[in-house]
Amino acid sequence: MKTALLSAVCAFALTGSALAQDVTLRASHQWPGGGGDVRDEMVQIIKREVEAANVGLGMQIFPGGSLFKPRDQWGAVTRGQVDLTAFPLDYASGRHPEFSATLMPGLVGSHDRAQRLNDSEFMESIKAIIDEAGAMVLSDAWLAGGFVSNQTCITSPDSAKGQVLRAAGPAFEEMLVGAGASISSMPSSEIYTGMQQNVLTGANTSSGSLVSYRIYEVATCLTQPGENALWFMYEPILMSKRSFDQLNEEQQKALMDAGQKAEDYFAEEAEKLDTQLVEAYKEAGIEVVEMSKENYDAWLAIAQETSYKNFAEKVPNGQQLIDQALAVE
Repeated sequence: MKTALLSAVCAFALTGSALAQDVTLRASHQWPGGGGDVRDEMVQIIKREVEAANVGLGMQIFPGGSLFKPRDQWGAVTRGQVDLTAFPLDYASGRHPEFSATLMPGLVGSHDRAQRLNDSEFMESIKAIIDEAGAMVLSDAWLAGGFVSNQTCITSPDSAKGQVLRAAGPAFEEMLVGAGASISSMPSSEIYTGMQQNVLTGANTSSGSLVSYRIYEVATCLTQPGENALWFMYEPILMSKRSFDQLNEEQQKALMDAGQKAEDYFAEEAEKLDTQLVEAYKEAGIEVVEMSKENYDAWLAIAQETSYKNFAEKVPNGQQLIDQALAVE
C-alpha cells in the first residue's frame, strides 16, 4: 500500500505510511462523547485497545454528529469516507429495507434473546447485506428502549392515540400509526428539541439515548422497557471494508480483538442501562410506568397487522427474515 494511493482518493478516510503503519482511523457517531453514552464508550474501548496493541494504529473519534449527520454515517462508512461508526442499523432501512427487521416490535423481547440472535441465521442474513454494501461488523449491540411523553403515559395503544410521536424506524412508525398516533421522523439526537418545541408529544428510543440526551428534562412520563419490552434496536460498531482491507494482518487482528472487547463490555452493560434509565427519570421527578402483558399483546396485535404484514409483503425475503428471527428460542 502506498501513501499516494491513500492521498489520491479523498473519499478514503484511512491515512498512513507506505507500509500501512502509523495509521490514524477516523470514527464517527451521533452520541454524546466524554463517557456519557455506552456506544461512545464502545468506540473508546476500540481506540484504547488498538493503540495499546502497538501495531501502528491510532484513532480519532468525532462524537455528537460532528463529522457526519446521524443518518449520513451509513453512506460514509460504506464508501470509506469514515473508518468506523456506531450506527443504529435501521437508520439505513431506506436503502436496505431488510434492516427494519432489526427494529421490529416485539421481535427480540429480552437481552438474553438478543445475545442468542447475534449467532443466529437471522443475523447471518443481515450481516451479509451489510457486507455486500461495503461495511463489516466489529461489535454487536442490541439496546432495549421505552416510550416517553409529555402528555399521557404510553402504555396501551389507546394511550398513543392523538399523540405526535417519534419512532426510530418504519416498523415502529407503522405500528404507532395503526394505533392512531401521528409520526414525526427524526434521529434520536433531535428528540429533545422536538419535544421542547412541541413538534413531538413523545417518542420511543433506546434506554441509552433516553438518558444521554437528557430527555427527562422535557418529558413527564417514562414507560420503561421492563419485562414486556416492545423496543429493541440493533446498533453495531461498523467498519468500512475498504478501510479494513488497506490494513496489514496485525492491524486487522488488533481491530477484530478490540471489537470483541467492546462487544463483551456492552453485553455486561446492556441490562444496567435499563436500570440506570429508571433511576435517572425517578431522580428527575418523572413518572415511571411499565407496560403490562395485556398492553404488550395489544401492541403486538397491531404490529402483526401493520409492520409485520407490510415487511413480509414488501421487503425482499421479508417473511424469511421474520421466520429466521422467530426461530431463535
